[in-house]
Amino acid sequence: MLEELAGIGAQAGALLKARGETIAVVDGATGGLISAGLLAMPGASAYFAGAGIVYTLKGRRILLGHEPGSLRQYRSATEPYALRQAELIRERFDAAWGLAETGAAGPGKHPLGVASGTSAIGLVGPGGLAASVLVETGSEDRLGNMQAFASAALALLRDTLSRA
Repeated sequence: MLEELAGIGAQAGALLKARGETIAVVDGATGGLISAGLLAMPGASAYFAGAGIVYTLKGRRILLGHEPGSLRQYRSATEPYALRQAELIRERFDAAWGLAETGAAGPGKHPLGVASGTSAIGLVGPGGLAASVLVETGSEDRLGNMQAFASAALALLRDTLSRA
């Protein structure tokens, strides 16, 4: 599992390093796997500004530093919500890029009714660059979903950096 994520993370990390840019990450249902993929490459401190795992409303408020109630208009596991979290983590760490994942790894229903195997990923960068993707595996396999979500997030980062 980590070898695949590290491979994609190394490609993204090399692109960030070559550009002289940094990234901050919000891991949600991925439980830190996005960050682990980016940190598996030696020299990651050149591009990795910081990260956190958001799993509760209190944790989100502490990590992202937003005003209480300011995210009420967003629904969990949606692209607009992932993009807003990416903006907030980017600002919080003063990074060039912000990457956020929000979803439900399963099994069973998310407390807010999100189906297992659903994840939204948002990426924001310099000059108003933004990209997002919704991942729906249709699976109840928690570990498989966590890997699929992290892989999709790292691929979105790598592919966006390649095009930018």
